[in-house]
Amino acid sequence: MATFVDDVILHLSAGNGGNGCVSVRREKFKPLAGPDGGNGGDGGDIVLVADPQVTTLLGYHRSPHRSSKNGQPGMGDMRSGVSGEVLELPVPVGTVVYEDNGDLLADMTEPGMRVVVAQGGQGGLGNAALATTKRKAPGFALLGTEGEGGDVRLELKTIADVALVGYPSAGKSSLIAAISAAKPKIADYPFTTLTPNLGVVESGEVRFTVADVPGLIEGASEGKGLGLEFLRHVERCEVLLHVIDCATLDPGRDPISDLDVLLRELERYPVPEGQVPLLERPQLIALNKIDVPDAAELAAFVTPELEARGYRVFAISTASHQGLRELSFALGGIVEQARAAKASEPAAERIIIRPKAVDAKGGFTVKAEGGEEHRFYRVRGSKPERWVQQTDFENEEAIGYLADRLAKLGVEDGLFKAGAVAGSTVVIGGDGGMIFDWEPTLTSTAELITSARGTDARVDMNMRPTRNQRREEYFERMDAKAAARAELEQERVSGLWADDGDSAASGSAAGDDGSDSRD
Repeated sequence: MATFVDDVILHLSAGNGGNGCVSVRREKFKPLAGPDGGNGGDGGDIVLVADPQVTTLLGYHRSPHRSSKNGQPGMGDMRSGVSGEVLELPVPVGTVVYEDNGDLLADMTEPGMRVVVAQGGQGGLGNAALATTKRKAPGFALLGTEGEGGDVRLELKTIADVALVGYPSAGKSSLIAAISAAKPKIADYPFTTLTPNLGVVESGEVRFTVADVPGLIEGASEGKGLGLEFLRHVERCEVLLHVIDCATLDPGRDPISDLDVLLRELERYPVPEGQVPLLERPQLIALNKIDVPDAAELAAFVTPELEARGYRVFAISTASHQGLRELSFALGGIVEQARAAKASEPAAERIIIRPKAVDAKGGFTVKAEGGEEHRFYRVRGSKPERWVQQTDFENEEAIGYLADRLAKLGVEDGLFKAGAVAGSTVVIGGDGGMIFDWEPTLTSTAELITSARGTDARVDMNMRPTRNQRREEYFERMDAKAAARAELEQERVSGLWADDGDSAASGSAAGDDGSDSRD
């Protein structure tokens, strides 16, 4: 059963804001004494806190779904709802937080560092807060907005002064147990450490931490074995100590070839920008297990060649503690030098994210989508989308308040610029946004607000015709009627049709001749 986890995905859901309250104060002899609806409480945030007492992400691996409490709705008599409690999630120092898309959100390298990973929803205003000199008794309140939700990935990178690098079963766990109070798992059969172990070593007046991390094999930089799980924890160590097994029985292995494999894998591992490459950091070599006669002979044989490469070599035995004192003092000296050099460097510039002012102009976009046949206009922006969430669409007064806010923000001007006209379909938000049939807001200059910027609807209006125009139109109508009468007379003369008077006249003529029409 795993007891150490260094990479998890958290599914977060911050609390929703509470709805505002619609209430009217009632007193004796004052049945309508004014609005007194309270505001809704804010939803609880979800905050990650770097805690030195936490060493693993196991708790979040077992229960990755975390949510904070919702804000309570407002009440009458100016009583605001209770805000949801902030949910604090302690994580180990050295945890790197990534967003769902892979972007770096925070690197928690300092104890006590706090990062808000999911912000709670905003509580809605009650009708008392919405009252103005022009709207003295609002009959609506704003709804609370939804809290942020989504996934974040936590990756733990061990922070230590010295990293023990070596093959599996090289004696790294035994070494950290011998020089510190750490108690890692040690056995008399071949196996590799599955979880990093941290130990505190005191060497004279210097105290430093040593990390015993999973064993390294050839191809680890490409993901073989524990691969990146190991190299991730070496990334933040100032000093590397190569632990070489001089008593191995594996064919084809010797201290020189083992060191070459380790160096090759460390060289291939890309460190983050701004950090020193692994091979450019101080490195020492510990030839372990010299309590075995053959191992001591082999260590004495390869020491000159390793020293010729520029390494400081220490022959040690974790079983008899031979050479450990000299090794610990050497490590302490290098760590002290690294700390002094780091202290003399200028402090890293802190990145401060400043949100835009509340009354900043803009903050939204308007785009035409859907092609020519099914064109609609999509409005995106934090303010318009939040205002839509806060609106109770069963209340006409609340809808009017939303229209006023959008018009004041400049959304209608943006729609005009994008080519929208009265009756166009407008969507505020993403795929699940609110759909409207847009009707421009009418003001005292309504004939101008319903036209695009740079145009005047009055130019295209049907103005009153002049006297000459009316005279010409009258003559044209008279001429058209005369032409129609002449055409009808021509058709009658040609016998194409006869009116009732012509039929009666022909009947009288037949009777005078004495003929019988019945014949």
